[in-house]
Amino acid sequence: MRVDVLSREYPPEVYGGAGVHVAELVRALRARDDVEAHVHAFGAPRPEQPGEEGLTSSYADLAELSGANAALRTLGVDLAIAAGCAGTELVHSHTWYANMAGHLSALLYDVPHVVSAHSLEPLRPWKAEQLGGGYAISSWVERTSYEAAAAVIAVSAAMRDDVLASYPAIDPARVHVVHNGIDTADWSPRVDPARVRELGVDPDRPSVVFVGRITRQKGLPLFLRACASLPADVQIVLCAGAPDTPEIMAEVEELVAGLRSSRSGVVWIPEMLPRPDVVALLTAATAFACPSIYEPLGIVNLEAMACETAVVATATGGIPEVVVDGTTGLLVPIEQATDGTGTPLDPDRYVADFAAALTSVVSDPALAASMGRAGRERAISSFSWAAIAERTVEVYRSVL
Repeated sequence: MRVDVLSREYPPEVYGGAGVHVAELVRALRARDDVEAHVHAFGAPRPEQPGEEGLTSSYADLAELSGANAALRTLGVDLAIAAGCAGTELVHSHTWYANMAGHLSALLYDVPHVVSAHSLEPLRPWKAEQLGGGYAISSWVERTSYEAAAAVIAVSAAMRDDVLASYPAIDPARVHVVHNGIDTADWSPRVDPARVRELGVDPDRPSVVFVGRITRQKGLPLFLRACASLPADVQIVLCAGAPDTPEIMAEVEELVAGLRSSRSGVVWIPEMLPRPDVVALLTAATAFACPSIYEPLGIVNLEAMACETAVVATATGGIPEVVVDGTTGLLVPIEQATDGTGTPLDPDRYVADFAAALTSVVSDPALAASMGRAGRERAISSFSWAAIAERTVEVYRSVL
């Protein structure tokens, strides 16, 4: 079957977990004999891989919309993608950025549209800061596409619940759970103390690593507040960039400056690192921190686990479906607002609890190592991409 995968992100332009998911899913689909996987992605032309000529198309913003709201620029690209999907048998879109391209392709070519739910606009109201009036457009795009889709794939059981709560018009039978996966060959322990030092981190000292975009949902300001309570010898390594707004960037800069004024070993790497560097930092780390207040699954936790790193994460969304509390890491409880923001109702308590959980792991290297080994075993046994691709193809077949 010919399947056209539609995404804002695709290598080398990958910024978050959805982009990682698309890249790995396509690689697994292209390894199969029963799927011809085409990709339509936003951005600059991409180099073609041997044997995959003509299968990947890239789409830049329309010049006529260069000064328009970001949501309108997105829709311009979606129109171009829909035109490029001629000949498809099924379209599979990822995130609201590509949802309208999928919806229009389904109408234009009379083919099924499968949507993957990596996040939901109603649960990210802070995006109004980022998009302004465009948030109303992105919300409309998502609702329209989801309600008309032949199938919706949720990346966790928690996300499936969120889909049905946000869009009650959708038939529950059309919403399937297929977890994110992890390539445990690419993401495996890599001991490289020389490279870790080049990145500014001392491999002989304990460290806590955060990897993620600077957005409200990733909880970075809360994490930085928790770091103030960590033992003095613990390094704080932030692989954090792509801020949503100038306001959250300023907040993070102020918190980092405060930490640097009182402790050593606060390392902030704002640029997107190549995978081998991230793997080296994760391998050297004592613990990985995921302070997200909204996370449908949390592919970053799988990446850390695959590198044998203990994970300390918020017990929210799909994270408890990945991190086994007390075995592969620790889950930090949180009471959250139910208005869609996920805002902690008692942020001081959450910050204190997160700091305590991190401290218990970084203060016990044997425990951290044991959790890391258990995490890799779980990543291998439950989250391989071949298995995720098989379950995805089963969803495709169910709507063809």
